[in-house]
Amino acid sequence: MTDFTHIDADGNARMVDVGAKAETERTATAKGSVLMAPETLTKIQERGFKKGDVLSVAQLAGIMGAKRTPDLIPLCHPLMLTSVKVELSCDPARNAVDIEATCKLAGKTGVEMEALTAVSVAALTVYDMCKAVDKAMRITDVRLTHKAGGKSGEFKAD
Repeated sequence: MTDFTHIDADGNARMVDVGAKAETERTATAKGSVLMAPETLTKIQERGFKKGDVLSVAQLAGIMGAKRTPDLIPLCHPLMLTSVKVELSCDPARNAVDIEATCKLAGKTGVEMEALTAVSVAALTVYDMCKAVDKAMRITDVRLTHKAGGKSGEFKAD
């Protein structure tokens, strides 16, 4: 098993020193879902919420979340993201809003946390905008699905 990179020999939290690492093109994609009542999904699709277009607002929130990741996750490096793409889609068969986020940069550290944060913030925004009509919604399956670049190479989830 690999040692935890964010804990020093004395067990203290630390930000990893990436100063000596080579800059490479790096990408990460994460996915997640918000499960809800069929009526809630219909209302989203019909743009029937007073707060606005749920999918558009959640998309913007996800992008903003990716950009604010180091403010939210204590040991994340501030990064110069070159691209953040957040897509939301409705799946009536599962009564779900599915979210996918991809982050890119040329740098010394990966963007997995940014992609995961984008999905999480987008999902929380869907919940926030719809909670007045459906408090039983569930945010589920937030996970890294792909990463590329850096010393550890490529990862693809099963």
